[in-house]
Amino acid sequence: MKDVEKTNVDRQNSRKRIRRRKRMMNVYGLVVLLLVLTAGITISYTFLFNINEIRVAGQSDMYSAEEIVEASGIKKGDNLLRLDCAKSEQRILDKLLYVETAKVDRDFPSSLDITVTKCIPAFNVNYGDGTLLVSKKGKILADNGFITDGLPIIYGFDPADHTPGKPASSENEHKNDAFFELISSMAAKEDNGIMTVDMSDEHAIIVNYKNGMIFKMGNWNDVEYKLNLAETVMNDETVKGKKGYLTMIGTKQCSFRTSDGPVIVPGEAEPTTEPMTDEYGYPIIQSEHDPKQEEMLNEFNNNRNTTEPTTAAQQWTDNGGYDSGSNWDDNSWDQQDNQWSADNSQWNADDNQWSGDNSWTDTTTQWSDNSGGTANYDNNSENQW
Repeated sequence: MKDVEKTNVDRQNSRKRIRRRKRMMNVYGLVVLLLVLTAGITISYTFLFNINEIRVAGQSDMYSAEEIVEASGIKKGDNLLRLDCAKSEQRILDKLLYVETAKVDRDFPSSLDITVTKCIPAFNVNYGDGTLLVSKKGKILADNGFITDGLPIIYGFDPADHTPGKPASSENEHKNDAFFELISSMAAKEDNGIMTVDMSDEHAIIVNYKNGMIFKMGNWNDVEYKLNLAETVMNDETVKGKKGYLTMIGTKQCSFRTSDGPVIVPGEAEPTTEPMTDEYGYPIIQSEHDPKQEEMLNEFNNNRNTTEPTTAAQQWTDNGGYDSGSNWDDNSWDQQDNQWSADNSQWNADDNQWSGDNSWTDTTTQWSDNSGGTANYDNNSENQW
């Protein structure tokens, strides 16, 4: 019995040792792996992937490859893994004024590619006392005191910085968004036909085209869409070749008009105002009048206000003058009854109205009022009221 018990104890101790050894092996393996990785990373960042070739491509008419590499701050022998590409790209843009874009790419195991594009002057940005010359991407190329001929002029942007080499920017966020959408859309087309842009009010941007069209764009939203819509309208067969006004209606519609009158938005009620009246209570007609007719009516109204009342010793003759008497041709004015009568027609001063089927006429004008005091003007060949 004792021999059996001793054998069982030896077996239990052996199992514990085996498990302990496995745990230690796992720890040793992990330590070795970490050491290998550390050594590999160290070697990679120091001895491996070092640059031994730098290639420059793209449009760089004003700068040599050596100048571009020097501006980037990158040298042969630098490690590709330790290189900050974005920082090198910004160095090139800051140091080389006429470089529009710069791209730095790693080419493992030991090469580097730098690609640049040149700046093309594209816009005048007026700020009152001066004008910024700006590239297609919005980079400031010069702070001039003059307008560069042949380039669109942008007014009202209010640039926050005038420093050449810096991107154009405005403290007004809405103007900033609209500006970059505008120049992006305009630069995408070689001949966009735009002469000036006025963004003094970011809620009412106005674009003037070389063909004489004026586009009231509205606010800063969806600038690219609105410009494309305006171009579509201008190229329509019914509009092409004409001069006038394009106006955004809502967010998806554009109207064309030859005059700068108000545009009624479909579905909106037209504004109504109380009719204006003169000192006698008659409505003032807001319409275009014939100049002769207008002069005659003004003279008539002035005479009515300034002349003294007629007396019994005054009368109009058949030839249009007046002498002693108190009647007008065959029609009489009765001061006592305060009325004008002619063929059963009368002016009743007490009720302040003209009643009856009557008219006042001469060779050029006619006053007609059969509706109890409502007057209308018809600007036709007969000049009829």
